Amino acid sequence: MVQHIEGLIAAPFTAFHSDGEVNLNIIEQQAEFLHRNGVCGAFICGSTGEGHSLTVAERIDIARRWMDVAAEDSQVIVHVGHNAITACKTLASHAQQIGAYAVGAMAPFFFKPHSVEELVTFCREIASAAPELPFYYYHIPCMTGVNFPMISFLETAADKIPNLTGIKYTYEGMMDFEQCLRFENGRFDMLFGRDEMLLSALSLGVRGAVGSTYNFAAPLYPEMIRAFEAGDWEQARHLQHKVVELIQLIARISPAFLPAAKAIMKILDLDCGPVRPPLTNRTNEQTDTLQKELQKIGFFEYASK
Repeated sequence: MVQHIEGLIAAPFTAFHSDGEVNLNIIEQQAEFLHRNGVCGAFICGSTGEGHSLTVAERIDIARRWMDVAAEDSQVIVHVGHNAITACKTLASHAQQIGAYAVGAMAPFFFKPHSVEELVTFCREIASAAPELPFYYYHIPCMTGVNFPMISFLETAADKIPNLTGIKYTYEGMMDFEQCLRFENGRFDMLFGRDEMLLSALSLGVRGAVGSTYNFAAPLYPEMIRAFEAGDWEQARHLQHKVVELIQLIARISPAFLPAAKAIMKILDLDCGPVRPPLTNRTNEQTDTLQKELQKIGFFEYASK
């Protein structure tokens, strides 16, 4: 029986030293920071974690370190997606060895699957390398360019991937998402991945979510969920708008999300270091401007601490 995650799973940043090398020492602080702010787990080495800018060896080291320092009740999901199927299987097998909660994988984005059947075959091979762990397909077509209806994926994969548990759904297709939620009486765990649309997903019945802004704005979301559950739609919409306002501010100030997001973490005294090329780091002047703009929208009143 599939266990449904309830609550917020953060997609943490991968910390680097100033020379671009992975900084494993920061991970313990990240894990404590997330746990302190009510986040129930971490989806590591995904898009927010610059997973495709890391080597397989680096990803193995990062996963091992997260498992060493995460709280006992923290659900660590290891992203094992890669363009090379052998690398995917190596990462998945390692995640099982270290006792991760689950593995997830996005579609390959150079040689892309041309059908749902091809995508399911790709995922089945990955999942078979960690048969004791739940497997989540990571649907993020804005990054992979692979965009099949996920209801078709579930219909095809349901009896072909024994440990298929659900989907990390990072897309705006709410009709498709709702169909997935209701497929076979809610058999699969649908984790919503668009922070700026979480309230919409809550209204459809979502229980768990994975997001980047849970790193630095986690306190907003439980308050939104409580307002929604209490039927206080005005307050719930107000809090969702704060999320939209924050994300719009980041988009306006920075052409790429990650450099600005890492700058926010530094402002909050959790320095995750630079981003890797081809991304470009924020200058000190740009970070100062970002901090002033964050102050204007009242970000520090609800920021993670």
